[in-house]
Parts: sequence; C-alpha cells; structure tokens
Amino acid sequence: MTDASPWWTPHVHADRRPRLLARNAIKRDMRDWFAERDFIEVETAALQISPGNEAHLSAFATEALTIDGGRQPLYLHTSPEFACKKLLAAGERRIVNMGAVWRNRERGPLHHPEFTMVEWYRVSESYQALMDDCAALLALAARRTGATAFSFRGIKANPFAAPERLTVADAFSRHAGIDLLASIAPDGSTDRDALFGAMADAGLSGSDDDSWADLFSKVMVEKVEPNLGRGRATVLCEYPTAEAALARPCPHDRRVAERFELYCCGVELANGFGELTDDVEQRRRFVAEMDEKERVYGERYPIDEDFLAALAIMPEASGVALGFDRLVMLATGARHIEDVLWAPVAER
Repeated sequence: MTDASPWWTPHVHADRRPRLLARNAIKRDMRDWFAERDFIEVETAALQISPGNEAHLSAFATEALTIDGGRQPLYLHTSPEFACKKLLAAGERRIVNMGAVWRNRERGPLHHPEFTMVEWYRVSESYQALMDDCAALLALAARRTGATAFSFRGIKANPFAAPERLTVADAFSRHAGIDLLASIAPDGSTDRDALFGAMADAGLSGSDDDSWADLFSKVMVEKVEPNLGRGRATVLCEYPTAEAALARPCPHDRRVAERFELYCCGVELANGFGELTDDVEQRRRFVAEMDEKERVYGERYPIDEDFLAALAIMPEASGVALGFDRLVMLATGARHIEDVLWAPVAER
C-alpha cells in the first residue's frame, strides 16, 4: 500500500489479495481446530456498557437513542471478555469468539483501530492448557501458508518449535539485570522507589513522576520485549499482580499472577489468564485502574455491574485473547497490519 494508491485500487488489491486469501484459509482452519476440541463459537455484542477497565485501554464511545428521547452512553468493546465470562457463568464450558474489537489511540504497523481478536475459554482447566493451544495455533497458521519460519523486522522464529516459557522476573533479570520481585511486597503491592533505583543501577533512566507501572513498562519495552520470540516463540508468564488486573494470584507466590503473553519475533500475539473470580477483589482492581486512567488521561469508564454479579458465580476458568491479524502477518510475511486487512479504516 502507498499514500498515492488506496487499498481499493485494482493493482494494489491484486498485490494484497494472496495474503487476504491466506487470512481466510487460516481462519477456516482455526474454526475447524476449535470445533474438533468441542469449543462452541459464540457471538457477543460489540456495544457494551463498559469497554473494559484497564487504565491504558482507550475505547470508542457512542450512545443509543431511546424511543422516549433518552440517551444511553455505550462503547464499542475492546474485547469480548466481559460477555464471554457472563456466558461461562450461564453454564458454557468451552467457548471461542472470533470477531472485531475496537481500540482508540492505536495505529501503526502492528496496531489498527479495528482488528480481529480470537478469544477462548476453558472451564476447570489451567492456563498452561492455553499456552499449549497458542503453540498449536502458531503451527496451524504456518502449515496453512507453507511457512517454515516466521520473520519480522529481522527477527526469525520457528513456528513449529515448542515455545520457551519464561517468567517476567527471570526476563527482567536476564535482559535488564533487574531483580523485579525485590520491588514487590508479599501482598503484591509495589515499591516505586525500589524499582527506580534498580533501573538506575542497571543504567536505565526513568522520570521522577513515573509510577511503578510506568517504570515497569519502560523496562518491558526497552529491554525485555525486543528479546522475546527469537528462534522460537516465548511464553512470558507470572506477571506481577499489579500488572494483571483480571488474573488470579499464583498459589505459590501472591506477588505474581496467572497471566501470560505469547511473543514471536518480538511481536506480542496473545494475552491469557487464569481468571480471577473474586468479584470483591475485581471491583477493587477496576477502581484502582480507573483512578490511574483519570490521573493519566482525565477520563474513566463505568464499571459493568452485571459483569461483577456474573463473576461471583462464574466457575474457575482460564481464557486467552489472540491478535488474529498479527498472526496472519507473521504467517504471510506481511510488514504492516493493513496488508492483511480486507478493508482498512481510512486515515486522514
């Protein structure tokens, strides 16, 4: 794609079409894969009362006009997570949702305001099972396109190799020389000054007004993420509880939570949890996240009370969301997410 020739220009579309057909083929294979494992495909509404309550997720807002002239604020969802968990509370045990989600303030080679997310849940199964699922889907996409290796920005990985499993603490030690857990108390609370000092000792800079979360993110972006998924995929697991708003604490160490992310060629592909089912704790985390959002962006989103009510009766489960477009990018060798979208959103 070029600035002079939009995606719908016949010659541009002809160049893009092989990757788009590969996208369709990967999606068909993926649907078959889930069906063979007794997953039920569900469809959730894009319009929600709350788009999610994570501080740095930005949503598209709209409103519904009622027949009596009223106005109901609504949002395009950033994930089908809340609706899917309500379905688990209703009695479903293995579900998958494949559909569009929307995130504001996000655009670039790996980001698009509207993209496709594949999100699935397993009731009464550990989040390690989801790690295995992710590895299987990497191989599935590679088989469909005939790729023997994935590559992005000069980083290569074998999609058929078993992913490396690496804790966040080990990744900070290995790639940044920082003892991350030394800045986290036994109850999961964080010590901003301890992390700031550790970063300085490792030759990394931070601002005086950076929070612990800001510092954590800087180390991740600058030192950790570029080194993940080299040679083979990486499953980065056991995130600090403070960075896992929807995940339950690990039973062996409450400083960290059952959250993982899948990386391949330095690209984040999936984000999974052993799901938190404590509605009281979930509310506390949501309020804290929205307080941070208000501090940084000057806005906050409502809390979905129905979601918290459903969470109170939801069974133990694990869930994961995978960026389908990014997976297609790696499987087809695309350099930009818009190269694998049938009709990208216009940018002025």
